[in-house]
Amino acid sequence: MKTEYEEREAPHTSGMAVLIINSLLILAAIGGFIFAAIQMDRGPNIQNILLMVITGLYGFIVGPILYVGLKVLKPNEALVLTLFGTYCGTLKGPGFFFVNPFVSPVAPSSQEPSTGSVGGEKQQVKLGNISIPAAENKQTNKKISLKVLTLNNEKQKINDALGNPIIIGIVVVWKVVNTAKAVFNVDNYTEFLSIQCDSALRNIVRLYPYDSSDEEKEKSLRGSSQELAEQLKEEIQSKVAIAGLEIIEARITHLSYAPEIATAMLQKQQATAVVAARQLIVEGAVGMVEMALEKLSTNNIVDLDEERKAAMVSNLLVVLCGNRDVQPVVNSGTIY
Repeated sequence: MKTEYEEREAPHTSGMAVLIINSLLILAAIGGFIFAAIQMDRGPNIQNILLMVITGLYGFIVGPILYVGLKVLKPNEALVLTLFGTYCGTLKGPGFFFVNPFVSPVAPSSQEPSTGSVGGEKQQVKLGNISIPAAENKQTNKKISLKVLTLNNEKQKINDALGNPIIIGIVVVWKVVNTAKAVFNVDNYTEFLSIQCDSALRNIVRLYPYDSSDEEKEKSLRGSSQELAEQLKEEIQSKVAIAGLEIIEARITHLSYAPEIATAMLQKQQATAVVAARQLIVEGAVGMVEMALEKLSTNNIVDLDEERKAAMVSNLLVVLCGNRDVQPVVNSGTIY
């Protein structure tokens, strides 16, 4: 059983030339049929009978059937054709083409919308995550779009590398590059792409933590979005190649902790930020105290013994590291 189909061009010719020639031949056949009918009234003969049969067949049967082979395609549209169930090629526009009138255009079976109304309202057809009215999506010619499309999958709850549940959403930019694979290898390439995006996203997310500290220098979902986007693109592309799709871009559009742990993780982030800020403040305060003592000693402003240095260091650290405004105290005498 053949499971891989490679796209090839369908045999075709100019549709405008066939339209003009066939129309002229039909008119000529109708004229010949009328002429043969008039001659039959005067006396039937084999020539008039043959002329009537031939012109009648072409003018009323063959000619109209040839019109079925006329196909019009707009830019970035394709038409997959089969002849009695066998793939015979793909037409890619734009243009006006004539093909074998007995070929049948095909499209993914589940993409063929049903028509009608439900409860007096127009029925909706869902393609990916986009719902459009069925009446506006009738694929009577079953054309395949070659345009660049966007798939915005729903947000998912996935556990990261540390087991924390997170909410993540992605957007994928893609297009069809092999119409034969898209039609024959999968039932519905839009649904197939959506499912494979979910699978690839889970495979990538479970390998990385949501966040990492600067000291660890480890890749994370929040801090390495560009690298993860490239990995996600390659992962999805490997899965959808069988469907003839090309992934142009894949990127994360939403990233957050799940509601059940969001408050706790926010407190953790706040605590980490406070500790980092305090550490920076203490390092700066120690440097300023060291500089102050060095300046006082170098410029011989005051001669401090070890006890006074300790008291000064203590006061400066309290002033520099405190989180409240300093209340000045004026000392009018000696500290002893």
